[in-house]
Formats: sequence, C-alpha cells, structure tokens
Amino acid sequence: MSDLNLSDNELVLQFMQGNQSSIEILINRHKSRIYTYILLLVKSPQLAEDIFQDTFIKVIKSLRHGKYQDKGKFVSWVVRIAHNLIIDHFRKEKHLNTISNDDSDIDIFNHSKFSDRTVEQVLIQDQINDDVRRLIEELPEDQKQVVILRHYVGLSFKEIAEQTDVSINTALGRMRYALINLRKLIAQKQLSLTNN
Repeated sequence: MSDLNLSDNELVLQFMQGNQSSIEILINRHKSRIYTYILLLVKSPQLAEDIFQDTFIKVIKSLRHGKYQDKGKFVSWVVRIAHNLIIDHFRKEKHLNTISNDDSDIDIFNHSKFSDRTVEQVLIQDQINDDVRRLIEELPEDQKQVVILRHYVGLSFKEIAEQTDVSINTALGRMRYALINLRKLIAQKQLSLTNN
C-alpha cells in the first residue's frame, strides 16, 4: 500500500519511527486547511505563510520529542498549535486591529470547483466569497471561530468542541447564533449571495 493511502495516525507513527517522507505527506494533505485557517485569522498572506511554517516546525519538534497524544485527531492538534502561535504573535505585536483586510490577494476558496463556469460566474462567485468573508469578520469572536473551524477547516462539531474547550452543545449553539447573525447582516446590507 502506498504511503499516500495511510491514515494520519499511521503516518505520524511512521515519522516517529524515522520515516521522514511521512511528514511531507501529512503537510501536503492538510496544507490548504491549516493555511486557510491561519489566513482567515491573520489576514496577511505573508504572515500566514510564516505562522504556517512555524506551526509545522513545532509539529515536527513535538513529534520528535514524543509529545503527540491526540491519537486520530492530527488536524485538530495542528490547528491548536497554529491557533496558539497566532495568539502568541498578536500578544507580541499588540496590534490586533491594525492588519488591513485589503492585503489579502489570495482567494481562499477552492477554484477547482469553478472549472466548468464562465469567467463572469467565477468573478461573481469570488465577490460572494469576499462578501461572506467580510460578514464573518463582523461576528463575535466565539461565533467567528466556530464558522471558520467548521466551514474552512472542515472540523466536526466534536472536534470544534475539543479545540475551543466547550461542550458540543455550546459549539452548536454558537454556530446557530452565527447563522442567525449572518442572515441579519445579509438583510441589513441587502446582499445578494447568489450568482443568478
């Protein structure tokens, strides 16, 4: 069986036993989810790239020192490391609100799903994605975090609950309130989120 078909946990074990290529497979497998999560929080592609690199340096060091305990929850563990590095960065910088949203020229939505659309449809979809991303920014922090972890990182509500240290019901409640608030914001701003 090819290493590419192994589970995250099997690849982690292989890496801990000295197989260097296993970590590359893991990084490639989860790069877009982890990078997207970081970019959504820091809003600067350059900073996101730096924190992404630091995250995987820390992941590799932790694995080498046998500090990986979350069997079967590799992505949640990596997101937690990334999240802590983001918090550390902002603590150091002390400028939570000074990064402009406009310097993010990377489209964080997956373009392969637009491949059979016209250029106009892709542009409209990009505009919708930008509008949604801006609306998410206006949510309270706890709701924003749940939306990002669920829709951009793809974690389950169980993983989100563990990640954010709350019960599953609290995580579900935050998502429900986030959707209610997003609907209100869409109505207030009279946005059209369809590409008709």
